[in-house]
Amino acid sequence: MEPAAKLRRASDADWPVLSPLWRAVVAAGDTYFCAPDTPESVAAAFWMPGDPAETWLAEDLNIGVLGTYLLKPNQIGLGDHVANAGFMVDPVVRGRGIGRQLGEHCLARAAELGYRAMQFNAVVANNATALALWRSLGFVIVGTVPKAFRHRQLGEIDIHIMHRFLEVP
Repeated sequence: MEPAAKLRRASDADWPVLSPLWRAVVAAGDTYFCAPDTPESVAAAFWMPGDPAETWLAEDLNIGVLGTYLLKPNQIGLGDHVANAGFMVDPVVRGRGIGRQLGEHCLARAAELGYRAMQFNAVVANNATALALWRSLGFVIVGTVPKAFRHRQLGEIDIHIMHRFLEVP
């Protein structure tokens, strides 16, 4: 098994190294709602919004950024006890456990911050890899929104809402 990537909290100064990964994932048009031509300032504000959100990155000193996640409250006010997160893994290193490492770290960090649960609002229904990973980490599908995502190759397809409770330390 390959050594785990180093995970660290990203700062605004990291956006230039995160941006190419963000652009590559969004340009594929198969997992994120963001438009490929999203202006740089909008993309940075979306992925690195600041407190109370946290952006983390996985890196290898020889390769660079391998993946990233954004952890934030799913809602404001009376819904801020439920976390939400987004994940991106460089297509070149997919299948090497980076997504699992990011997912496990994110769940632990969310519990550390006092979140009681995590909800994913839009897991594209044909993303079998993500669905398998999230199920293996205890998530269940709690709802499906028909034809809510315009997939670049497949057209309108369903998205799943996934949820799991967290064990707060």
